[in-house]
Amino acid sequence: MEHQSACSILEHGGEIGMEYGKILKGFREKAGYTQQELADLLNRSRSCISKFESNSKLMDIETFRTWARLTNSEVQAAAILFGTDIFANMTHVLSLVPAFIRLSIF
Repeated sequence: MEHQSACSILEHGGEIGMEYGKILKGFREKAGYTQQELADLLNRSRSCISKFESNSKLMDIETFRTWARLTNSEVQAAAILFGTDIFANMTHVLSLVPAFIRLSIF
């Protein structure tokens, strides 16, 4: 996948563009929210949430970020937005940080 901004991935049908509604629904269901409960948290209507999940309505990046935060799906959202290669590299680097801190203390 070419590097695109997060907005263009969600709005212009990048690799996840056709499936983003299913991904959002999965985030919501895993967090245990009904459409109405998440709608209340996002200050949206239940109908709006339904439209996001059915790919009938495009979502702005700020709403996507808030949805991911509310559903404790930030890690998965980052992997979707930035690609798994970048995410895997970042995870590897972060795993080395505690080792570096231990070495610098002793």
